[in-house]
This record gives sequence, structure tokens and C-alpha cells, in this order.
Amino acid sequence: MSNIINTLQKLSLPLYETLYLTFIPLIFSVIFGFILATCIFATSKDGLLKKESKILTILNYFFSWLINVFRSIPYIILLIFMIPITILIVGKILGKEAALPSLIVAATPFYARMCLIAFKEVDKGTIEAVRAMGATNFQIITKVIFKESLPALVSGVAVLGINLVSYSAMAGAIGAGGLGYQAYYYGFVRRDLATLYIATILILVIVFSIQGIGDYVVKKIDKR
Repeated sequence: MSNIINTLQKLSLPLYETLYLTFIPLIFSVIFGFILATCIFATSKDGLLKKESKILTILNYFFSWLINVFRSIPYIILLIFMIPITILIVGKILGKEAALPSLIVAATPFYARMCLIAFKEVDKGTIEAVRAMGATNFQIITKVIFKESLPALVSGVAVLGINLVSYSAMAGAIGAGGLGYQAYYYGFVRRDLATLYIATILILVIVFSIQGIGDYVVKKIDKR
């Protein structure tokens, strides 16, 4: 019992690091991902702007290309590619703060794609009816698209949060710490089974908590 308590105390800092590496990037990725998805949706052929413009076509292609490229790069490789940019932004390549840029860049395209899927499920007839009543594009986005796709957006946040938990384990490669790093380096490499099992259980608790909260919120706001 004392061994378990000592292990829990030892894992208190890694637990904080995992939560830090999950929820800070989650906030920024949701904001940036939503903006990016809105830009793509608005500049698409049948989007909100509905103008035949080469500039809009180029913007739509560019934003879509960004999403597809960064979603295709495995996180551990992106982590290495981002080292020069991380140094410019954070000033170092070690520590939990140094992992934030790569986590945000990896998670933003993922959430943007989920937003796009949610936006495309909104009934176009509803959008056209609101437009015919004189609503502006901003009102259509906030009052129709965002409101109608909110359950899917919240569900996407939960999925993104779970992905970031797994990304945070790989971020330990640059000294970001976290439960995943503790489970591998101390639990597996150094054969500390108590650390391995307890760290794994704590990770599962975080994952199930995120999923449970997400499902609960979706159930509350989904009126369909």
C-alpha cells in the first residue's frame, strides 16, 4: 500500500504535465480549427460567399491543402520538423512548453476536418431560408451553422482531447514529461511495474473522463 502511495506522489507532477499538454493545446486547437474550417466552408464552391472568384478558389485550395498535409504527418515526425519553429517561439526545445507548438499544429487540422464534416451536415435548405430572410453571413454562421452542428462539434472536442492525451506521451521524447513518458521510461525501461500500471490507469481515467464529459454535454445540447 505504501508503495502505491509513494508512486502516486511521484506521479503527481507527470499527471499535471499530461493535463497541461492536453488541455492547453485543446483550447487553441479548437479555436484555430473552427476558424480554419469556417474559412474553407465559406470559400467552397457552394459556400456562404457564393462568388466566382479566383482568390476565393485559391484560398479554399490552400486551406484544404494545409489540413490534408498536416493531418498526414505522424506526430513524432512533426515534432522533429517543428524544432526550429519551437525554438523561435518558446526559446527552447525541452520541457512541456516546448511541446505546445507541435501539439497545436498537429491537433488543429484534425479538429478543422471534424468541423467541416459537421458543417456539411447542416441542412442547406435551412441556410438558404435564413439567407432569404436577410441574414448576414456572420449571422448564418453563428445562428444556424454553429447552432445546428454544435453536438458534433462538442463530440469532436472530446475526440480531439483523447488524441492529445496520446500525443502528450510522444511529446515526452523532447523532455515534455507526462504520464506516458513515466510509464515508458520508468515503468518499462527500468522495470518499475507500479509506475507502469498506475500511470496507465491514470491515463485511462483521463481518457474516460474526457469521453464521459463529452457524451454528457452532447446529450444535453442535442435536441434532435
